Amino acid sequence: MTAPSTFGLSSEARNLHWLLTNLVEEVPGLLSVAVVSSDGLLLLSSDPGRNAEARAGLEDRPKGPRGSSADLATIVSGIGSLTIGAAKLMDSGAVKHTMVAMDEGSVFIMSISDGSLLGVHGSADCDMSVVAYHMALFVGRAGHVLTPELRSELRKSLEDESTGSAR
Repeated sequence: MTAPSTFGLSSEARNLHWLLTNLVEEVPGLLSVAVVSSDGLLLLSSDPGRNAEARAGLEDRPKGPRGSSADLATIVSGIGSLTIGAAKLMDSGAVKHTMVAMDEGSVFIMSISDGSLLGVHGSADCDMSVVAYHMALFVGRAGHVLTPELRSELRKSLEDESTGSAR
């Protein structure tokens, strides 16, 4: 996780950290994961060091969007905005999920709640149906707890970590 310690966080925030850790550890081929708020801010992310197994044999390839959770959050937010705008123009209702398949990887984005998004960067050999299934499980479990108060707590946690503040 981006925040290695969940000390001082509410039980809901610790549960989201746990859910994200499980997503990363249970799905082969995931390179990075980010939860992004409706305004594009990173709320929660995987730690690239935790999924070394997913990258076994990929040492000579790029590890992710510059290896930064913030970069993945930017990509997720941008693609999310684009697809939401497209759905509005096409009068097709809400966007449920988006997938971008590339030669050397994939990006999956799924709506959580209230405009928040779950984004996953997977390796080229990851099983898209397994990724989508586990993302849907995460969304189902996390959607009802991702309240404005929890989003604020998660943002503050990331800010505290980036500035080195103690809780």
